[in-house]
Amino acid sequence: MFGSDILAFGSALWHRPFVGSLITAERENLRGDFPDRLFWYVYATGGGGNPHCADGSLSWLFLSDLWIYESLPFGSRSRCPFILKTEKEGEFKTITHKEFRDEINALGTALVKMGLKDKRIAVISENRYEWGLAYLAIATGTGVVVPLDRALPPNEIESLIERSEVKAIFYSSKYNEAMDTIREKGTSKIKCFISMDLTEKTGDVYSQKELLEKGKKLLENGDKRFIESKIDNEKMGIMLFTSGTTSISKAVMLSHKNIVTNVMDIRASFELDETDTLLSFLPLHHVFECTAGFLYAISIGASIVFSKGAKHIADELKEFQITAMISVPAVFDIMYRKLMKTIEKKGKLETVKKGIKISGALLKVKIDIRKKLFSEIHNNLGGKLRFLVAGGAALDPETEKGFRDLGFNLFNVSA
Repeated sequence: MFGSDILAFGSALWHRPFVGSLITAERENLRGDFPDRLFWYVYATGGGGNPHCADGSLSWLFLSDLWIYESLPFGSRSRCPFILKTEKEGEFKTITHKEFRDEINALGTALVKMGLKDKRIAVISENRYEWGLAYLAIATGTGVVVPLDRALPPNEIESLIERSEVKAIFYSSKYNEAMDTIREKGTSKIKCFISMDLTEKTGDVYSQKELLEKGKKLLENGDKRFIESKIDNEKMGIMLFTSGTTSISKAVMLSHKNIVTNVMDIRASFELDETDTLLSFLPLHHVFECTAGFLYAISIGASIVFSKGAKHIADELKEFQITAMISVPAVFDIMYRKLMKTIEKKGKLETVKKGIKISGALLKVKIDIRKKLFSEIHNNLGGKLRFLVAGGAALDPETEKGFRDLGFNLFNVSA
C-alpha cells in the first residue's frame, strides 16, 4: 500500500469506525504493512494529537481516536464508553470518552513519575472500569502490562508475579489478603502495590484514585513524559499467561502490533459502531475478551457494560438495552437452551416452530419478518440485541441455527 493510499484510507476510516466495506485486497493490505506504517493520524488531524499516536501502537488506536467521539452531541450513547451500575436502583454512572482519555493520561503520568517507565506491571481484578484504565495507562506509554487470571488461587498468583518479574501491581480488594502475603514474604520484585479501592495511600499501599489526582496535577504542571513517550510496536507490550490446564502456565509475549492488527481486523469484520452497547461477560484477562469485548469496543466508540455473572445476563440485556454480545460458545449454548425451555413452558413451542418455517420460506425470496414475528422473544432479551459473536471454540450448529431462525445475528469466529 503506497503512502497516498494509506492517507486516503485512513481519512475514510477516521470518519467511519466500521470498515466492513473494504474489498478483499484492501483487507489483505491492512493485515500486512498497515499497522507498522500508520501515519495518517497526523494527516487526518492536521498535525494535532499525541506524537506517539501514529506509530501503530495501542496509543495510536485509542488515545488518538477518542477525541472524535467526544465531539458527538450530548445524549449520544457513544459519549459514554463505560456504563456502570450504582448502588441506587435504576441509576447509572457513565464515563465519557474525554474523561477516559484524560484519566489514562493522568494515571500513566503518575506511574512514570513513580519510576515505572519501561517496567512490567500486573493487573488483577474482577471486570471493572479500573481494570481497563490501568491496562491502557500501562500499555500506552508506561511499560509492559501483565494481566493475571482473576480465578487463580493465591499460590499461583504469587508464582506468576515472581516469574513475570513485575515491579508493580494493580488489584481490587478481593486480593488484599493475597497481596498482604506477598508483601510480607518479600520474595517478589514488586515495589508498588496499587489498590483499586483505597481512596488514599494506606501504609505502603498506593491508591489508584489518589494516583489519578496526582497525575492530573503533574500534567497541569507540564509533565509530558507519558503523553510524549515513544512506543516500539514490534517489542513486547503485553505479557500473557496460558491457562495451564495441562501443565504449568506459559508466558506469551505480544507486541502492540499484534493487538492492533487484531483489533483492526475485527473493525473490518463486525458491523458495530458508536451507537452500540456491548455486554462484557468473559474475564478481561482473556485475550479474546480483552481484544474483542474491550479494546475493539473502545476503538469504535461503543459503550461497554460489565456483567455481574451468568445469572444476571437476561436482566442486564433489558436493563442496559444491550445491542451486542461477544462471548464463548458455551454461554450462547446456555442462553439458547434457557430460551427454548421458557418457550416450551409457556406452551408456545409449536407456534414458534411454525413461525420459523414461515419466516424461513419468506427469507428465500428476501423477505425478513423474523424480528416482527418473534418480537416477544426479542423483547424478553431487551429488544435491542442484534449482534452475537462466539469465539474461542466451535459453536454448536443447533445453537447457531436456532438464534438465526429467531432473527438474531450469531457468528462463530473460531479458527
